[in-house]
Amino acid sequence: MKKLFTVDDFMIALVAAPGYGFTFEIPRIMGYPMWLCGVIGLVVGIALEMLEYKIVFSKTVQLKPVRRFAAFAAFVLIFVVAHHIAEERLGVDMLDYLLEQYAYVIIPPLVVFAFHMAVRWHRVRKIRERYGDGESGFVFDGQLTKKDFDEAEQQNQPIRGAYDKDLAVKTKTGIFVGYKENGAILFAGIPYAKPPVGERRWKAPEPLPPSGEVFEAKHVGASAIQVDYEGSLLKQHRQSEDCLTLNIGIAGKKTERKKPVIVIFHHGDFSYGGSADPLLWGDAFAKIYPDTIGVTFNHRLGLLGFIDFSEVPGGEAYPDAPNLGLLDQIAALRWIKENIAAFGGDPERITVMGFESGAISICLLAACEQAKGLFQKAAFFNGSPMMAFETSEMAGKLARKLLEETKATSMEELMRLPKQRLKEATQKLAMDLSAPVRGGRLVPSDVYAAYRDGCASDVEFLIGIPGNERNVYKSFVGDQKYADFMSKEVGYILYYLDHAQPAAAKAVRDYIAEQTAASSEAEANANVFDQVCALNTYFCAQKLAEGAGSKVHLFYWNVKPLIEKLGSGTVDVMAMIMGSHRAAQMYGNVLNADVAETFRALFRKFIMKDEMRLFRNEIKGIDAIDWEEFPKALIVSEKGFRCEPIADRLTEVKELLELLEK
Repeated sequence: MKKLFTVDDFMIALVAAPGYGFTFEIPRIMGYPMWLCGVIGLVVGIALEMLEYKIVFSKTVQLKPVRRFAAFAAFVLIFVVAHHIAEERLGVDMLDYLLEQYAYVIIPPLVVFAFHMAVRWHRVRKIRERYGDGESGFVFDGQLTKKDFDEAEQQNQPIRGAYDKDLAVKTKTGIFVGYKENGAILFAGIPYAKPPVGERRWKAPEPLPPSGEVFEAKHVGASAIQVDYEGSLLKQHRQSEDCLTLNIGIAGKKTERKKPVIVIFHHGDFSYGGSADPLLWGDAFAKIYPDTIGVTFNHRLGLLGFIDFSEVPGGEAYPDAPNLGLLDQIAALRWIKENIAAFGGDPERITVMGFESGAISICLLAACEQAKGLFQKAAFFNGSPMMAFETSEMAGKLARKLLEETKATSMEELMRLPKQRLKEATQKLAMDLSAPVRGGRLVPSDVYAAYRDGCASDVEFLIGIPGNERNVYKSFVGDQKYADFMSKEVGYILYYLDHAQPAAAKAVRDYIAEQTAASSEAEANANVFDQVCALNTYFCAQKLAEGAGSKVHLFYWNVKPLIEKLGSGTVDVMAMIMGSHRAAQMYGNVLNADVAETFRALFRKFIMKDEMRLFRNEIKGIDAIDWEEFPKALIVSEKGFRCEPIADRLTEVKELLELLEK
């Protein structure tokens, strides 16, 4: 995608040639030793060439074609005049120097390109050796070191003696001592609410009391109790009910100016995932976003985070149980808003970013009164509020299944269940786990009406749609659960369509029958699920754009997967934005460096509230990009970036497009 050498490079060489020529020839004529002539020519020539680069690749010149062409014309004139003077006065042919410069423009970039391609080829070969055709999904055996496993079991401890004041930050709930790594200062495993254990199990998160105690912040907190899917890395990480912790990363250099904050909501279908996932480690985050603060966090999942006990004896005392995971997220955001200034962050410039379940959460929080003012920008990928349940029926069914599985008959007995029994039930009920519920105490039942009424008018959105996400789901949940997983999801879709758009429901069933005949029912369901998810995300963007004052930028991820059966979507976008190169390779891909660099530049502009465009050569070798607002979408592919409408490419079931017009 990136040009190896541009017209601008050749024009710079045009002026650089006489620059090197004169600064070598004039000292030579003056009788200087040849070695000194060479040194003078090299030093002064390089300085002049750097000045030319600064002029030609400046925003002033590159922003408008007429300025660029005027610079080219001036450079041609300079060369012609310099060549004439050199011939007349010095008897030197500047064309010889020009050929040397053109050789320099062409050969070194080709050598560097060949080197990078060789490194990429080596990495790709290693990945293909490990994954083969990708049929087995994500495989992590042997990819983690002993240090990684040791880290998973360690926990932060109180500090009673001396500690490094330069690595300590005082918050309202304690003093936390972090550590340095890869040019950043990191704080891991900071609690943001009281542990939801004992009497607080299935209760709304409670704020921590003020504290002046000193604690380590060196180890990531335990992940939430969750399903250990075949393709989930966190099955190797410590899991606990005591999981309400967050992690903060800042660039090593301190500044007086408060930095924007990026809060990352993890993925995982509300049944798995967490901040210990290497996709969120961000190997190069501090280098990519040196002027920001990064935050990741955990929240309750599955039967501890999204369950309805209203029909269980004693369940009336647990009215918040259906949306505890969302309440945890709000608690985390409140802690961040109240304390992030101590880390150098700006509490009035918080961007939330989420993928899959994290994206759904952000959509719901945007309509939630309790989350009002906790973030100013939102970036999410593959999610919409319609992916949450309209009623608590599924959450109530989960409660009944939990009673059956554990032989409990009341809340009193459920409260006495040990952690391990809850873990076993979570694994056993994997296909019955629920998600957040719209309506009730927290989220309005009609989220889109809330958008229309301006509930999110003070938030700016960046929304992403995957071109092919179904294989990513398969890679996570594994072959054994894939068919059941997709069947369940399509069942929800058809249930909704039967009531909202019967013609679309019939068309979907016909499409499934046709696709099943050509491949399999699981793949047919996956195709439908993929398309409906894409349409739902688009529909969410549409409703936000129609709302009072919401600004929306949409992108469509159309980058081909390295291994087709592993898919390309959530994993690659997360790794790209976070700078998690190691994680991308663990998950079976090598990031396209040009795509990553270009998209990150646009993402930084979104965070920093800059204009969403790149002028030509702002990233050397990349053409100008103007990311227009919705309904245009930025189509991202390894071939380049372009902005155009995408609604008609999201589904093969055209009747589903009618839902966008409702």
